[in-house]
Amino acid sequence: MKKRKKSEVKGPPSWMVTMGDMNNLLMCFFIIMMGDETVSVADDFRMAVSSFRGNIGMMEGGSSLSKGTLAEMGQTIMTLPSVDKGKALGKRLKKAAEIFKPEIEAKAVRVTEDERGLIISLASDLFFDSGSARLKPEMRPVLTKVSNIVRSVPNFVRIEGHTDSNVIRQTQLREGYRTNWELSASRSLAVLLYMTNEESVNPKQLSSVAFGEFRPIDNNNTPEGRAYNRRVDIVILKEKFVEASKDPNISKPLPDEEWR
Repeated sequence: MKKRKKSEVKGPPSWMVTMGDMNNLLMCFFIIMMGDETVSVADDFRMAVSSFRGNIGMMEGGSSLSKGTLAEMGQTIMTLPSVDKGKALGKRLKKAAEIFKPEIEAKAVRVTEDERGLIISLASDLFFDSGSARLKPEMRPVLTKVSNIVRSVPNFVRIEGHTDSNVIRQTQLREGYRTNWELSASRSLAVLLYMTNEESVNPKQLSSVAFGEFRPIDNNNTPEGRAYNRRVDIVILKEKFVEASKDPNISKPLPDEEWR
């Protein structure tokens, strides 16, 4: 039997260790690239690279993905509440776009998403007569669709009234609206009351606010821009609706979005 010389290094050749580390890094990188999660690729790749620091050789010890803090982070990072909320809202955005496809094509409804949540925008010109807060009967089926979506989610919903920057005309004054604040508030409240009284949406889940002309989404210097700005937004907030405590001394605060 041949005796091993003392100078010989035990274990695999050094090139094999280097090749193994590189293969592991490439595997992690392509797994990250193929994922459809919302965490950025750059952050995931930095995590993968950092997991191999200090693990040259037989991969013992250190902060690998199979042991330690980074392993726990890797297993839980994709199930964080913010990620779940983002994925859920993305699915609802697609679903809402399908539900409102005829209305979107007719430019009666716009479905978007921002940091607040899912936004269903109703074009005021099609839902209300000029200078009025009375809902047109032919647009009520659209609010039935909106109410079906709201009833299916456990979230707070904020109904926002908006106008363009035009000053109140004499005809609007006869309706009782002295300012755009009042007109936008009445339209927001009209949508809320229809959803609660006619569609049995939980009133504790809803809130009504008015922004007048001060939250435009387009240029008020063009007719098209003003038409976009005259709207009622139903905002399905990211914050989940929770019933207030039955103890009268304990009040449930409003979600963070309500204070913004």
